[in-house]
Amino acid sequence: MKIDRHGKAKVLTPEEIQRLFTLGLTTVRDRTLIAVMLYTGCRVNEAVTLKIKDVYDSKGRIRPELIIRKGSSKGKLATRTIPVLDDLQVYLKIYKPKTSHDGYLFPGRWGRGHLHSEYASLIFREACLRVDIEGASTHSCRRTALTLMSNASIPLRVIQEISGHRSLEQLQNYLEVEPSQVRGAIAALSMLSPPSINSSNFDNESVNNTHLLSE
Repeated sequence: MKIDRHGKAKVLTPEEIQRLFTLGLTTVRDRTLIAVMLYTGCRVNEAVTLKIKDVYDSKGRIRPELIIRKGSSKGKLATRTIPVLDDLQVYLKIYKPKTSHDGYLFPGRWGRGHLHSEYASLIFREACLRVDIEGASTHSCRRTALTLMSNASIPLRVIQEISGHRSLEQLQNYLEVEPSQVRGAIAALSMLSPPSINSSNFDNESVNNTHLLSE
């Protein structure tokens, strides 16, 4: 969990996400911005540098896949496309961005440039503060999305295609291991037990051992 912006950003629970979108985020733009990060698993810089044409076609219709350009991704490895879920479409339909000077989906002040990633992080932190969510940052959206996919048994190679990580090792550092998963892993060790244990024989053996020790 992040404390004073140090450590890993927490993975959000469904209840925390609900609070964040109903009470924490106060504008349509802010809810749409965070929804983009949460429902695509993209980085904050990738979200704020999206162009309108990366998300909407020339007639203003939402594309079935949004485009994250190579130049916006960390390491500038490759352009990738991510399917737009119905959940995300809801926010994009309401948002309906106005044409900005530079064509960005989330324009900066006076419609020039794009919203700065640090300002987007501030928006998220203030929203979390309003609904008492600790240890979260914009990276929580990415970690939450990737962890949910991993927990749903989506192959890591497929998740890597979505996340844009350079390697599977980098991707695995993002994934959260839940206590229930640890308990389930330990429970699997029950198969190591003998096929059957006769408790009466076990008790008799214990008595005999105790008798021998007392002699």
